[in-house]
Amino acid sequence: MDFSPLTRPATNLLDGVLDRALILGYSKLGSGLRRHWWPADAQPRAMLGKRVVVTGATAGIGLAMAQSFAGLGATVHLVGRDPQKVRQSAAAIRSSVTEAEVAEEVCDVSDLDAVRAWTADFANQVPALNGLVHNAGLMPTERTLTPQGHELQLATHVLGPHLMTERLLPLLRAAGGASVVFVSSGGMYGSPLVAGDLESRHGYSGLRVYARTKKMQVVLADSWARRLAGTDVRVESMHPGWVDTPGVAEYLPRFRMLTKPLLRDVADGADTAVWLVATRPASKPGHFWHDRAQRPTTFGWQRHDNPATVRRFLEQVSRLTGTSEAWTGLRA
Repeated sequence: MDFSPLTRPATNLLDGVLDRALILGYSKLGSGLRRHWWPADAQPRAMLGKRVVVTGATAGIGLAMAQSFAGLGATVHLVGRDPQKVRQSAAAIRSSVTEAEVAEEVCDVSDLDAVRAWTADFANQVPALNGLVHNAGLMPTERTLTPQGHELQLATHVLGPHLMTERLLPLLRAAGGASVVFVSSGGMYGSPLVAGDLESRHGYSGLRVYARTKKMQVVLADSWARRLAGTDVRVESMHPGWVDTPGVAEYLPRFRMLTKPLLRDVADGADTAVWLVATRPASKPGHFWHDRAQRPTTFGWQRHDNPATVRRFLEQVSRLTGTSEAWTGLRA
């Protein structure tokens, strides 16, 4: 007998409590509980014959994602900016996953010229792309500029991923069912959408700009999803919770010291992004996920982003990347 209709209200209530209680929901305690009721795993070898690109794939969550995709049978394209680290990561996956198909790709996502060059070369070699995961991320303490003069976090988290999505869109359309996932952060709740001073020229703070650009990712993913509504390309964002990664150790050492017993491992942090690409669940406006469920993009006391602010933000992203301004399906 199926008791799920009887238990669903209770699990929904508990899930909501976990989502609001950060220590419970974002830590390994949250995923440990949710595993008892969250949707089923992808079928074994569910991605056999399919291709996935993962940026920031040489360590942490990105490497765990790449390994999981390879375990599901996908050909995984590891994108990183350091050739040696890309080689080492690819070798690690090949040694741990039987018959893994791994392609080594070198591209600095923050360098828009490098993104243009890499995507042009990639499109000449690959007929279709089933998954694109924007995972590359960083949090420098000092304001740093890219070769094109853009603030580094904006370029890495927003401009580069947007440009890559735009230029790989023909390959995503050719796949007959593809998913794009932006790996955001629960820290995005701490910032409104900022459409002024995108380049953070005034009063730079690494942590504040990180939250801002992670919020931008959520808005950008939702805008892409609206733009592609009615097609077979799905776009979502997600946050992995609190994960023990090299990035956390480098940029947030005190936070890691205080929370280490509660931090998720990298496979746990990678889970929802891999599941989204492998199973392609239905997704509603907002398109923001955590632990295999959609989550609100604002807390209860926060207002939703002003549509005019969203449009201004998107116009700037399009202008800075030299891409289409045909943003359709947005809220009026």
